Amino acid sequence: MTISKKLHPVLEEVRARCDTEARLALDPVAVVHRYPRREDKELVGLVASAVAFGNVKALRAKLEDALDRLGPEVSRVAEDEDELRARLRGWKHRVYRDDDLVRLLLGARRVQRQHGSLGALFEKELATTHSLRAALVALVGAIRTAGGLGKESRGAAHILADPSGASGCKRLLLYLRWMARPDDGVDLGLWQVPSSELLVPVDTHIHKLARNLGLTNRKAPSWATAEEITSKLRRFDPVDPVKYDFSLCHLGMSRRCPSRRDVTLCEGCGVKEVCRHWRRGRTEAR
Repeated sequence: MTISKKLHPVLEEVRARCDTEARLALDPVAVVHRYPRREDKELVGLVASAVAFGNVKALRAKLEDALDRLGPEVSRVAEDEDELRARLRGWKHRVYRDDDLVRLLLGARRVQRQHGSLGALFEKELATTHSLRAALVALVGAIRTAGGLGKESRGAAHILADPSGASGCKRLLLYLRWMARPDDGVDLGLWQVPSSELLVPVDTHIHKLARNLGLTNRKAPSWATAEEITSKLRRFDPVDPVKYDFSLCHLGMSRRCPSRRDVTLCEGCGVKEVCRHWRRGRTEAR
């Protein structure tokens, strides 16, 4: 049996054994589920994904701080720049400051008002261009423009990655997964975008595991890396290849994968039998 055939049941087992409720409590998408209105879910999801890097506890604390300041009606507050600035004054998280979040929310809310929702704009661009990347470029560009940003500005241009470049745009692809995948208790299914079109958001955990599992040999978590990993996963589920992302990411977070043979750290790892560091005389997935 080839490694690719062995990998599929292992991935399914990892999904089946994932304690979704417990892991969701640690995931930034959990906060999005608190909001009943679509427009608030879109804005909160954009903010939560935008700050989703670094230490999990630290980012959740900063995210909760921002949301406490904004209150339960984020979309309403985002329509009043003075109130928005007053509520977020002094907020910061690592490289981001209050002005970054203000401009992000101002721009996103203006796009919502113009197009009906962020999803409506993305869906329209995807239908026109038949390109996830082009649709994402259009969405990001619209938010930046609506936020009153120039090339010299920080704001949304600083807090949102550029999908037209080489960046893997992990946080933007994470946002798309949250918005587009069917509601399964983790993702929300708000946008009419086929799950087959999505790309896996490649953070350090997914990148490390993907290399160990033979899903990519690329050394950087670039856009091309996300495409390659997703193309391999499509062999197992062409309709919903990114369904493995949540469980694999949290597996990487909880196991603290050393990316080497380590009898202690690797004991009990759900993907050990197909990990390149533990295989002998087997080829990687091609």
